[in-house]
Amino acid sequence: AFWHNLDLVYYNVLMTGDRLRTKLFVPRLRPFLLPRPHLIQQLNQGLHQLCKLTLISAPAGFGKTTLVSEWIHQNGSGEAGGNVPLPAQIGWLSLDEGDNDPVRFLTYFIAALQGIPGVENPVGEAALALLQSPQPPPNDVVLTDLINDIAALPDNLILVLDDYHVIESQSIDEALTFFLAHLPPQLSLVIITRMDPQLPLARLRARRQLLELRAADLRFTFDETAVFLNQVMGLNLAANDIAALADRTEGWISGLQLAALSVQGQADAASRIQSFTGSHRYVLDYLIEEVLEQQPEPVQTFLLKTAVLDRLSASLCNALTEQNDGQDTLEMLEHANLFIVPLDDERRWYRYHHLFADLLRQQ
Repeated sequence: AFWHNLDLVYYNVLMTGDRLRTKLFVPRLRPFLLPRPHLIQQLNQGLHQLCKLTLISAPAGFGKTTLVSEWIHQNGSGEAGGNVPLPAQIGWLSLDEGDNDPVRFLTYFIAALQGIPGVENPVGEAALALLQSPQPPPNDVVLTDLINDIAALPDNLILVLDDYHVIESQSIDEALTFFLAHLPPQLSLVIITRMDPQLPLARLRARRQLLELRAADLRFTFDETAVFLNQVMGLNLAANDIAALADRTEGWISGLQLAALSVQGQADAASRIQSFTGSHRYVLDYLIEEVLEQQPEPVQTFLLKTAVLDRLSASLCNALTEQNDGQDTLEMLEHANLFIVPLDDERRWYRYHHLFADLLRQQ
C-alpha cells in the first residue's frame, strides 16, 4: 500500500523529474554516532506532553537532522530510552526550494502521511483529488479533508519536515498555521530548520504546545567534545587542547569535525589547535558556502560592516552601516539563527559566534 500510494503521487505530480521516494526516506545514521540520550529524552517528553509542534531550530552544522534520525531509528529498534513510549508510526519529508509551490508542498505532505506504516489508503485521497483539480480550492479546504481523515485514525503519528528553512511561501506558512490550529491529537509535527518559521510560535509556547531545541541545547558539552574528538574522530588530545577547541567552536559540531580533520595526522596537534580560527580553509569554505552566500546582499553587507564589533547593539550597527534598521536586522539575524549570540534577554546586545566573526573579518 505504501509503494502504491507513492507511485500514484509520483505519476500525478512529479513532472519535474524529482525523485519523490528519496524525499520520504529517513536519513541513514552516520557510523560512529555520538549518542545524545538527554536530547532524545527531551524529544520523548515533548510527545508525552502532547506538544503539537517540536521545533528544532539552529544554524547549519549543529546536528539537527542527525539527532532526529537517531531518535527515529532508536524508536524503531525499541531503544528510545527513558520511560516514555514513542508512537511507532513516523513519516519523513525532506524539503527543497521547489516545494515553495503550495500544491506541490501539500502533495508531498500528504504522500509523507500516506507513507507512514499503518496509515490506510483513504487518508488524504479526497485532499489529493482537490489538489489535482484544474482550479484547486483554497488550502484550508484541502486541509480540512485531510484533518478529518487523520482524526479518524486509531493510532498516533509523527511527521517530520526537514529543512523547512527553504520554504519562503507565505501561503504555505499560512496553510501550516491552519493545520496546527486544527491538528488532531493523533498527530505531532516535528520541524527541522535553520531559521524560525513564520508560524504562531509565541501562541504555541504560551499554551505549552511547543517543544523547542535550539543551538544552546544542541551544542556539544565539554564531555561530549572530548568523546567526539578522542573516540569518534580517533584523536588523542590532551584535556587543555580539547578545552581550547571547545572554546573556539562553542560546541558547534561541524566546527569540531572540521577542526578534527585539520589535526588528523599532524605531528604537532597542539600548535594546529592554537591556530584554528574561522579563517582556516575548511571552516572558511563551509561557512561561506553554507551560510554567508545563502544570505541576500543587504544582509551580507550588514554582516561584513559590523564584523569589527566585539559586541553589537542597534546604535553601533546604525553608525557603521549608515542605516536606521539595526535593531530590526539584529532581531532578524537572531530569528534566522545566523551564528549570532544574544547577550541579554532584552534584545539589546549581541555578538557573533567566534568562528563566524573570524570568517567575516577575514572576508
